[in-house]
Amino acid sequence: MDFIKVLCICLPILVILYLLVIMPRIVHRPSVSPHTSVLYAHRGLHDNASEAPENTMAAFKKAVDAGYGIECDVQLTKDGIPVIFHDFTLCRVARYVEGQIPENAVRNKDGSLGVAGKVSDYTFEELQKFHILDSEEKIPKFEDFLALVDGKVPLIIELKIEFKNYSVCPKADKLLSKYKGVYCIESFNPLGVLWYRKYRPEIMRGQLSDEFHRESPSEFSGVLYFTLTNLLLNFLTRPDFIAFNHKYPGNLSLWLCRHLYKITTAAWTLKSEEELKQAKDCFDIYIFDSFIPENGPEVQKVL
Repeated sequence: MDFIKVLCICLPILVILYLLVIMPRIVHRPSVSPHTSVLYAHRGLHDNASEAPENTMAAFKKAVDAGYGIECDVQLTKDGIPVIFHDFTLCRVARYVEGQIPENAVRNKDGSLGVAGKVSDYTFEELQKFHILDSEEKIPKFEDFLALVDGKVPLIIELKIEFKNYSVCPKADKLLSKYKGVYCIESFNPLGVLWYRKYRPEIMRGQLSDEFHRESPSEFSGVLYFTLTNLLLNFLTRPDFIAFNHKYPGNLSLWLCRHLYKITTAAWTLKSEEELKQAKDCFDIYIFDSFIPENGPEVQKVL
């Protein structure tokens, strides 16, 4: 009987604490309307088998010309220059010039030889010696990307933060503070979202997440990934939107953020027209990849 009494007292307290922990920003939220009116091309309107592979100026130009918003990734070079590149390691998409392949080149699963090391191991000038996949494209400066887009389409900027080094935040923000177009920022690493809460609270900020244990249980196990999956650091970062793997709209914390706290949610990454249509009931922002939406870049046409 005593156990039941204790449970009846503790359970409501735990529920209230949980709801407080996952609570996003409630007041003074930036307007999300510019971001919910257009579809976002993931890493640009790219085709990795073409002359416009992911996160290149050619892919970004194609997205701008077609009227799609752009989602892209920013990280720092060894000499502190913000560049656009997704992976922390270079090997998957960066290639040596033919005839200049060193012994430490990394052999990928498809047999190709990729560049060894991380983006942060090279200066910007050194990175320009490599090309992206089989194209002539190079890793672009974030500054040049912003000049290309020039406010023509909305942007979702993902800040790539490895561990505790969030130095990309002030570097990217210095460029973004001069940018006149519509943009918001997001990061898997809550430290990046927290930086924006502290220093740039007027900017729309988002927490990226996933059901990590379901995607790769051997790699993403433990307390940290449980915390990130369930958005248990929202009380620190107070995000304005949650960007979540579109496969898991039933994640309890995501569902509560959307339905209880009325927060905006973004679906990543949709890879077919069917997935895009399925996401309409669970998300507000749509990031697509590997196909061209049937009805054009405007959300109202699709939904």
